[in-house]
Parts: sequence; structure tokens; C-alpha cells
Amino acid sequence: MDDARRDPFEPSTGDGPPVPEPPERRAAAVRAAFEGMVQIRRLTRAEHPAPESVPAEWELHRPVRAVALVLEAAGIPASATGPSGERTATGYRVCAGEAPGAVRVEWAGPPGSGAVHDEEEELGRCLTVLREAGWTPLLYRGPKRRRFLEVEPPAGTARQRVR
Repeated sequence: MDDARRDPFEPSTGDGPPVPEPPERRAAAVRAAFEGMVQIRRLTRAEHPAPESVPAEWELHRPVRAVALVLEAAGIPASATGPSGERTATGYRVCAGEAPGAVRVEWAGPPGSGAVHDEEEELGRCLTVLREAGWTPLLYRGPKRRRFLEVEPPAGTARQRVR
């Protein structure tokens, strides 16, 4: 049995080391995980006119994982960190947001990488991809005027999660 079958798939959040597997193998794993997510949406949101456009219940319970999967499946690069926590790659960083069930997406990179100059355009890409995937992303400007996205489930789905 190969490593991909033994280790559960985890999408890149941008807060860990770079993914060690070969790019083709990683792309196949991401594609399979994303297709699985879409199939779960079809099965669990069948009453919705466009079930693929509404996050499934499991996504609402694991929003950081779900949002990271959407971004990685869209081919947007994830940031990465080294052993001491220093940024080693430029890309998205996904973490829990301030509100329950919300997710924060930042554009992060090593010092001097120019990530701050690219964040408006790159977060705009992230915003478009997340909106197309059924999430509600809002662009904000935070401390030091750095932009970030606050991503929430679409209206109506959060109430289902609280039951």
C-alpha cells in the first residue's frame, strides 16, 4: 500500500512545511479530495437547485480545511513555513477567523518576497474562487493596512450548523 493510502489527505493551509510529495501526485490527491467534496455536496444538498454551490455540513464543521481545499484545488499556491516558523514560500495562509465558523485568508510570504505588494490581486483571486465555491468572502484591511479575507458560510447554512 502506498503512502497516499495510509496517510489521510490534508489540504495545505500555508502554516506548515512545503508538501513533500511530487507535484503530480499532490495534484492528483487534491483533485480526488475536491471531487469527493463536490460529490458530498451533491448527496447532502440534493434539495438545493445547485447543490455543488453550497458547502456541505462537514465543511461547516471544518471550515479551515474546506477553504484550504478549495484554494489548493484552484491551483493557488499555499505559503509554507520552515522549522522555526519562518515563512519560506509566498501564498495563501488559511486560519480560523474571529467569529465562530469564519475563516481568515491572508497572502503571506518571507520577508522581502513582495507578498504585501501582491496581496490585493492574489486575495482577489482567492475571493473569486471561494465565492464560486459557495462561500461568502469579504475583503478587509487590517493592522498595518494589510488586506485579508474573512470567509463565512453562505446565509442560511450557519443556522443549520448550530442546531
